[in-house]
Amino acid sequence: MILNGYSDDPSDAPSDAPSDKQAASLGTLTALATADGSFSLHSSLFDESFHSSAGALNEAQVKFVIPAQLERFDKAHQLGKTSLNVLDVCVGLGYNSAALLEALQGISISLQWWGLEIDPRPLALALQQPSFQNYWSPQVLELLWKIHDCHGWRTDSSQGSMLWGDARQQLASLPKDLSFDLILLDAFSPSRCPQLWSEEFLNSLASRLAPGGRLLTYCRAAAIRASLRRAGLQLRSLLAAPEERHGWSSGTLAFQADPDTFIASTGPGWQSLSAMEEEHLLTRAAVPYRDPTGKNNAEEIIKRRQQEQMSCTMASTSSWHRRWRGASCRGYR
Repeated sequence: MILNGYSDDPSDAPSDAPSDKQAASLGTLTALATADGSFSLHSSLFDESFHSSAGALNEAQVKFVIPAQLERFDKAHQLGKTSLNVLDVCVGLGYNSAALLEALQGISISLQWWGLEIDPRPLALALQQPSFQNYWSPQVLELLWKIHDCHGWRTDSSQGSMLWGDARQQLASLPKDLSFDLILLDAFSPSRCPQLWSEEFLNSLASRLAPGGRLLTYCRAAAIRASLRRAGLQLRSLLAAPEERHGWSSGTLAFQADPDTFIASTGPGWQSLSAMEEEHLLTRAAVPYRDPTGKNNAEEIIKRRQQEQMSCTMASTSSWHRRWRGASCRGYR
């Protein structure tokens, strides 16, 4: 169903919307249920759902919480680390941060959280759903409401700040000396929203990672992985979520190498990139999305990439696909 009162008409935006333009930024939002029963939405503007069919809750746990290895911050606190800094890029319905907040209960470290989002409606709609409310403890649900109503929170042990608007500009507005232990990147797919997958934006995110910091995303695209690697990050391949169609990868863990922080080739929710995945990064699929001004629209960014792909000397992606035909390499572009 289309959720009445939250269409693409700016006059229908909730009263706390930062602006009419931002309120209509995702178009009409349509409710849908996912395989694990969790509530999600479909955006008419991007013609894409917020979550995979495997389920919003499954995705938050498997692609963001588990590979974050939050228990390591309990040990870090014992060694003198005083705070955990988290950046959630594209907060959406709030699943990723809510699951993270839930998992952090019982871990003795102060949380400093920042969220970037252009449209307040997805979180507002999620908070209206009893099924969504039932997933979270009262403490976590209270923080989600404060993000929605007050654009953040402050307690004795944690602080959250929600920044509404284009994530490219909002990221640049953060304090220059602020670095993150975790970055959760959950924008719409690169072919739909290349603005938040450009080489420049990914470079900016990578530069914000603390030593040993991790960037987690559902995206496995060669263009994104190649950009992250050029930004100096090391890569791991995420494993599939329950009920998710098994393929050659379910996402990417990228991390800032640090002599004091060892990340194994195989761990909870990840493994090393396979030979097939490494070869993927040598094909035209790895040509990056470019947005040199940080203000280009999707059409401009995609057109620029297509022109670069046509003129580059890298191997064709179709030849890569033929070589690995039996290795479940659907969705390789």
